[in-house]
Amino acid sequence: MCSAQLCLVCAKWRFSWAFSLNTNFVLAIHGGAGTIATGSDEAPYHDALKRALGAGLAVLQAAGCALDAVQAAVIVLEDEPLFNAGHGAVLTADARHELDASIMDGATLAAGAVAGVRTIKNPIQAARAVLAHSGCVLLGGEGAEHFAQEQGIPMVHETYFSTPKRVAQLTEAK
Repeated sequence: MCSAQLCLVCAKWRFSWAFSLNTNFVLAIHGGAGTIATGSDEAPYHDALKRALGAGLAVLQAAGCALDAVQAAVIVLEDEPLFNAGHGAVLTADARHELDASIMDGATLAAGAVAGVRTIKNPIQAARAVLAHSGCVLLGGEGAEHFAQEQGIPMVHETYFSTPKRVAQLTEAK
């Protein structure tokens, strides 16, 4: 067994954690681009990133595959409104959400992705389904959403992704 480190990195590479384990894997995540507050406002970001890392780590410690670990970690990030993926995603100029996700199997170099989706609760699940069940690498827009529905992936109303913070950011940007 080799020694590995689990690394956790946040927005603008500002925060990182490393945990030494006697394992043969490494799991690294980041919380997206952008600037977050400093000081006491950092704690929720740290906690959310640790939850995402923990979700992936739990899969790997249970001898799960890397794709399952990546998907588990990303779902936590997509469900966390602090980050700009999934719930809490940045709005487009026309005040809508266009979400993207991709996943790749390093062993086979197979990949799956979705782009410009608006109602798939966790786009990473759709990307994984594209990899596993479509024969394609990328599906976009309505076609990706139709495929996700056929695969039984949870769908939500577009408003699910909005948060007051993101609406305020768009208003300020305009």
